[in-house]
Formats: sequence, C-alpha cells, structure tokens
Amino acid sequence: MKLNKNNAGLEAEKLAATFLAKQGLKLVVQNYHCKYGEIDLIMQEAKTLVFVEVRQRSNSQFGGAAASITPQKQQKLILTAQHYLQQHGECACRFDAIVMRNADAQQIEWIRNAFGA
Repeated sequence: MKLNKNNAGLEAEKLAATFLAKQGLKLVVQNYHCKYGEIDLIMQEAKTLVFVEVRQRSNSQFGGAAASITPQKQQKLILTAQHYLQQHGECACRFDAIVMRNADAQQIEWIRNAFGA
C-alpha cells in the first residue's frame, strides 16, 4: 500500500509542477530534503522563490487536503526553507500550497501565500 501512496504523491507533484509551469513559474528543485524535512517543489516566479507543499486527499472526511497542512507541518516547511536559503542565498520567498482531491489536473487549487514564516 505504501508504494501506491508514494506513486500517488509523485503523480500529484508532477501535476502540480506542470500546472505551475503553465502559470509561468519555473521549477528549481523537486523534493528538496534536509534534516528538518522535505519541500515538494521549489519554484521561481519572477524574483520570488516559491516553496510549494502539494497535498492530495481523495476523502474530505478529516478536512480535506488544505486542512492537512497543520501548524506542525508548516513549522517543518519553514525550517526546511530556511535551510535551503542558507545554502543557496537569501531572497524574496513565499509558501504556496497546491491541493487536489484526486490526481486530476481539473481539480487543482492553488493557494498563494498559504502561510507565512
């Protein structure tokens, strides 16, 4: 089952990257890992670096995809982003979320500035 979940996650990330590229963003890094956690996508929009969390939920019983980005998850993303910026240079940045019910390009919701640091 874990393999299927991982495949679904990778498919959702691929859809999200394609969707954002069509909106004019450029992919910098996919699946950036460090000791603090992982960022699904790091994109560039003009002079702004965009850290993107991709969430897919087929069932909204527990609040849906957006609700799954808890304050604890946000803190991990912030620490991971800070680590990335320390390694690659400080710049303007923001945190976005791509949420979808299923891995379906027609059901993508882009939440700009989903949370702040």
